[in-house]
Formats: sequence, C-alpha cells, structure tokens
Amino acid sequence: MPTHTRIRPFNTKDAYPEQSLDNDVCMAVRAGNTVYLRGQTAMDLDGQIVGIGDPAAQAENAMRCAEILLKEAGSDLSHVCKIVIYITDRAYREPVYRVIGKWLKGVYPVSTGIIVNGLAKPEYMMEIDIIAEIPASP
Repeated sequence: MPTHTRIRPFNTKDAYPEQSLDNDVCMAVRAGNTVYLRGQTAMDLDGQIVGIGDPAAQAENAMRCAEILLKEAGSDLSHVCKIVIYITDRAYREPVYRVIGKWLKGVYPVSTGIIVNGLAKPEYMMEIDIIAEIPASP
C-alpha cells in the first residue's frame, strides 16, 4: 500500500477566516510517485495575496509556489503530467497561459482550461491544479 506524505497541512479556517469553514487539508500530497498539489492561486505560501488585479502576476505566484511544493515532495516541474487552469474572465487566458507556458516550457503536460464565475476569494483571477508523476528509479 502506498505511503501518503502530506505536505504543509493547514485548516481552512486559518486560510479563509472570513468564511465559516473548518476543513483539514494540505498544500500537497505525495502518494507513491504521484504528487497532487492544492490549486495554486494569488495566495503565496505565507498566506498573503499577491498580484491583485494582475492575472499574470497571480500566475507567476502560483507557478513559483508550485515549484516549491513539488520540490518539497521530491519532484519538480519536469514531472508535471496534468494541469487544469481556471480563469474568471476569458481576457485573462493569454496573460495567464503565457506565464504558465514559460514555467512549463518543454514539459508538455495535458491541459484543460476552464472559465469560472469565481474562485475561493474574490481577488483570485486564476487558479492552477497540478498533478505530477515522479519517474521510477531504474
């Protein structure tokens, strides 16, 4: 049975004090060689919102956080297999995708893009969901 490593556990009441939530979650889970990241947004790893009003800056933050979390899980961006990108306005597609494309150049993950009415905080303009698979050792 695979061992699950939970990275940076927290409770939603701390991350979203303005909402009536009490869920135990974490920033990443490594299950065997698969790494699942929590959706990365404008919230940095210290809980601060960056890039308010700037979808490209939010995407930069999201990818910077993703890179750190993958490293903490024993992975890296080259292991990314699947991404789902959520944006709250079609106009954000180009700036967000350009940033993500820069970070994942040459990786070729499968990708899904979705336009949504809103995300967990009104300041969030984008969110990226990432799954990575660490190659098995030879």
